[in-house]
Amino acid sequence: MNAYKEQSHIVQIYKRFDLVLERGKSVYLYDDKGQEFLDFAAGIGVCALGYAHKGFNEALKTQLDKLIHTSNLFYNENIAQAALNLAKASGLSRVFFTNSGTEAIEGAMKVARKYAYNKGIKNAEFIAMKHSFHGRTLGALSLTANEKYQKPFKPLVRGIKFAEFNNFESVRAKLNEKTCAIVLESVQGEGGINPAQKPFYEALRKLCDEKDILLIADEIQCGMGRSGKFFAYEHFGILPDVMTSAKALGCGLSVGAFVVSEKVAQHSLEYGDHGSTYGGNPLACAAVNAVFKAFKEEKILENVKKLSPYLEKTLEELVQKYNFVQKRSGLGFMQGLSLSPKVKVADVLSKARQNKLILISCGKNDLRFLPPLIIKKEQIDEMREKLEQSLKAFV
Repeated sequence: MNAYKEQSHIVQIYKRFDLVLERGKSVYLYDDKGQEFLDFAAGIGVCALGYAHKGFNEALKTQLDKLIHTSNLFYNENIAQAALNLAKASGLSRVFFTNSGTEAIEGAMKVARKYAYNKGIKNAEFIAMKHSFHGRTLGALSLTANEKYQKPFKPLVRGIKFAEFNNFESVRAKLNEKTCAIVLESVQGEGGINPAQKPFYEALRKLCDEKDILLIADEIQCGMGRSGKFFAYEHFGILPDVMTSAKALGCGLSVGAFVVSEKVAQHSLEYGDHGSTYGGNPLACAAVNAVFKAFKEEKILENVKKLSPYLEKTLEELVQKYNFVQKRSGLGFMQGLSLSPKVKVADVLSKARQNKLILISCGKNDLRFLPPLIIKKEQIDEMREKLEQSLKAFV
């Protein structure tokens, strides 16, 4: 069957690359013609373990033969272990499993609203950041500071104000007695690869403690090892009240989560306040547990820490070499190169695919680098070679 026939029956909301992918192995993808591509996108930060990972695949196959779904009317051992793994890794206490990142954000918003409601605050408000991206459902979209995404779907959730990222005074100026939470990505992704600054994060934590409002860290893209720590907020020496996770949490299986502190758990959602038919089912949680097992046994975090400086150095050298590559930014294996307006990022991505390198974009005109966390030094060198072949076309 011609894969392009899908266009006849699928809602056309994606501008797909002219590429039919059939299989993957390690950090490489293969199309329907057998061509090999070096993957530095990882399914938009999802495939932390690369492709055809033996232990991960075997765990899913084993669970498939046992039990896929029961609903949350019953206990299952996989969810208990997955919750323990995620709670220990995050430093928080209680986990709710969802099917996606945007659902995790929706749940976190409900947690914050209920926490405020229990204090007697009605019509509670949020402070989010400019250039943010938190998802496409109406609640998550309301926190996403992009008028292009929001305009056709208004009115959105009311009571959301946008402050300047890494500008504490801008946040404080938006604060009022109805504020229930401050929401931010520890490293901004879709809006451009932009890490939080340590003093900014510390000041937010202090403010939230003083005002008894919740600090919500969106770790959907930057979490699960991409920064060299399980969660990027660890770099800044703070602990949020609520954290959202997805993408690499399931390494390709659809699973997300929001995680809360014990204090928040005791003063927010109660029986009947929230739910999910599929969230936390045995198959999804088998995937989560397999990911944590692989991270431990294969020292995934150590690999990111070891190679991050080399990846940064490699990208910085491209900034120095090509005058239309303006700057590098990022943390760990979440990096971006900003291009001058005279070179369109879409054209560079197209040329990169011709040279058998898969990258994606972000921000206004940025290249985004989200490789599988298992890459080796020689694959960073291979990426540079292929990218340079692509960039030379624009000199």
